Amino acid sequence: MGVFTVLTRCIVQPLSVVDDELVPKVGMTFTTLEGAGKFYRNYAKAAGFSTRVRCTNRKGNKIKNQLITCSREEKWKSKISLAEKTNLTAGLNCPARIYIHTLKDVGAWIISKVVLDHSHPCCPSKAEMLKQHRELSMSIRRTIENNEEAGIRPSKTYQSFVAAAGGHRELNFIEKDIPSKLNGYKGHVDIEQEMSRVVWNSHSKDSFDRNWNDFLLNFGLADNKWLSDLYEDRHIWVPIYLDHHFWAGMRSTQRSESMHSFFNK
Repeated sequence: MGVFTVLTRCIVQPLSVVDDELVPKVGMTFTTLEGAGKFYRNYAKAAGFSTRVRCTNRKGNKIKNQLITCSREEKWKSKISLAEKTNLTAGLNCPARIYIHTLKDVGAWIISKVVLDHSHPCCPSKAEMLKQHRELSMSIRRTIENNEEAGIRPSKTYQSFVAAAGGHRELNFIEKDIPSKLNGYKGHVDIEQEMSRVVWNSHSKDSFDRNWNDFLLNFGLADNKWLSDLYEDRHIWVPIYLDHHFWAGMRSTQRSESMHSFFNK
């Protein structure tokens, strides 16, 4: 157990506000990597921050380990001078993280490193408004789908939710969270074709992730909720993430028809 370590630094957010069962600890095991990531996200929501996958190391096609950090882990260059800044901790290199690696002899995943402390204040009461934790209920989703089929724009749908709730502060989501398919975008045919190329021409999981990110940036779709949801579910529909060979014999026309169906669901 000598390889396992717990790192601590100055505590900004008291850990007593979080149920101990939700706090990640060295030695915790999970049956899947996804399960470990979900556990950390649930803790982050309770503690008042959001997370990001910092790096994933593979051996061949198998993931060996993964580092998940606070979303404020990465340093950034601000255009605001130090003298004008009112929040000197925002965007600093936050140390909070967990390190997960596989136990290949057991077929499980274990947390081998934990840093619980942050370089910035955390606010549990506002966590549900962080992008990672904002959610749409099933009833909200059904209303959005019905309005979309009726040709009602997402902005109009959002305003109806605001009016019904008595103000936007009463909602636990924002307008950008309303899923929007691509038919309303100028040049949506080109977008659909490029998305199809990314899906079918990516020959590894890493290349798909890179190509998908480039696709979003090139077309200005990084904030599209519908595409974000598709990416989250990539392991159940992107061919390179599937272990079987169902797609191997599919003709290009069939691939095009299959991708086109995404835009009409």
